[in-house]
Amino acid sequence: MYILMNTLYLIAGMIWGDWRNWKKYYPTILFLIVGDFLYNFLLYKKPMWLFHDIILPNHTMITLLSMTISYAATVLIYLGRFPDGWGKRFLWFLLWSGIFLSFEYINSKFGFISYYNGWNMWWSALFTGIIFFILPIHYKNPLLGWLFSIIIVLSLLIIFNVRISDMK
Repeated sequence: MYILMNTLYLIAGMIWGDWRNWKKYYPTILFLIVGDFLYNFLLYKKPMWLFHDIILPNHTMITLLSMTISYAATVLIYLGRFPDGWGKRFLWFLLWSGIFLSFEYINSKFGFISYYNGWNMWWSALFTGIIFFILPIHYKNPLLGWLFSIIIVLSLLIIFNVRISDMK
């Protein structure tokens, strides 16, 4: 399933991604990847979700595949075609949040993702919205994007009662 999803992201990224200006988006691609690395590292002992697949052997391999392909393609398309005007931006935000959540919903129905420690699809919907809200902020003002991310991560750690001893 994850190979299929990443293949679709790769094709979409090749067709609609702003490859001519990839250097402009590179810091935000890394920002998204670092966020996922931190989740996987800090919550290794107390995950909120884990991915499963028939072909790929484990969560780590699935995550690395997503980091290298789908995150890059997503940023190159999402920010590369980011519209002018608040109405169009809001629709663009809804479209991309919907794409991510649709893939997650399908994966949850087929057993390719499991939720733990109080996390569920509703939390994923909120978190996905936060991600797509913060990406353009980080792109325009990286320090502000990092500040918002730190506040959100600390809030989630408190909400889900993740202690230092729960971390790797």
